[in-house]
Amino acid sequence: MAHTLVKAVIITHVIELIASKYKLSIEKATDLFYLSDTIKLLEDDDTGLYGESFLYVFSLFEKEMNSKKD
Repeated sequence: MAHTLVKAVIITHVIELIASKYKLSIEKATDLFYLSDTIKLLEDDDTGLYGESFLYVFSLFEKEMNSKKD
């Protein structure tokens, strides 16, 4: 099972959080998220990340962004 609906809900919420926190348009937030390693993990059913909350996925995204700043 691809868990498509669950992933779509998570992605939508994460993009909204990115846009809000970083003061970006939805389009720019979407681009930023889809270029991240976090989305790759979410898209891979074997990771089980689709079973986590969108807040958890967002926290992974933030850690990734912070690690790229260093």
